[in-house]
Amino acid sequence: MAPRTLRRPAPVALAALAAVTLTVPLLSSCGAVQKAVDCAKTATSVVNAVDKLQQAADNALTDPKKTEQALDNIDSNLRKLSSEANDPELSKAIDKTNTGIKNARKDIENNKAPDIQPIVDGTSQVTKICTPG
Repeated sequence: MAPRTLRRPAPVALAALAAVTLTVPLLSSCGAVQKAVDCAKTATSVVNAVDKLQQAADNALTDPKKTEQALDNIDSNLRKLSSEANDPELSKAIDKTNTGIKNARKDIENNKAPDIQPIVDGTSQVTKICTPG
């Protein structure tokens, strides 16, 4: 008598394949959720930095270092967000904010009060894009 080989029945193999097929999208959606959470956290950090910038900008001519520090903080948060951004609208909002930061730095270098409105507008767009719902 020939030895009997164990074979997995087709329904068991199909069930295993179905489980793997269902798990992959779940894992990738968790990545998307985590990315959205990271975006929202970074956007919150940017908004907090803009609040500090608004406070510092009131005294920019008497204490430009404080304004520069606030701009550096926003710039740092935007760099982090930009490295994770795969959304064209988010990239556009980050670029708009970065342009506002460059212009504000030029104003400070020229002993002028910085126009922070473009920074506020850009970060507002970032927040809208990164806030789920």
